[in-house]
Amino acid sequence: QVQLVESGGGLVQPGGSLRLSCAASGSIPSINIMGWFRQAPGKQRELVAGISYDGITNYADSVKGRLTISRDSAKNTMYLQMNSLKPEDTAVYYCKFATPNYNYWGQGTQVTVSS
Repeated sequence: QVQLVESGGGLVQPGGSLRLSCAASGSIPSINIMGWFRQAPGKQRELVAGISYDGITNYADSVKGRLTISRDSAKNTMYLQMNSLKPEDTAVYYCKFATPNYNYWGQGTQVTVSS
């Protein structure tokens, strides 16, 4: 079992920044992929960014150059640095921890970009 705790969401003005964190605990397999997904009202959940256990990253086209995913393996924590935020980034952001056998999800954290 893997437990995920997210933090860092909130209200920010357009052009502002936020940093999300996702801390993993429990029985953590060495081979894994962590990622951030988001779901806006009335829309499907979508991938924002992912990072493998060995540091390979991928991003949705809509966030490239503005959002940066990273992880601290020693702390079992993943981060999402979000800069130049836009109103269309408003959503609930979910942390995902994928292993060869199972996927785990965090509870979600709300990000609202509004003036």
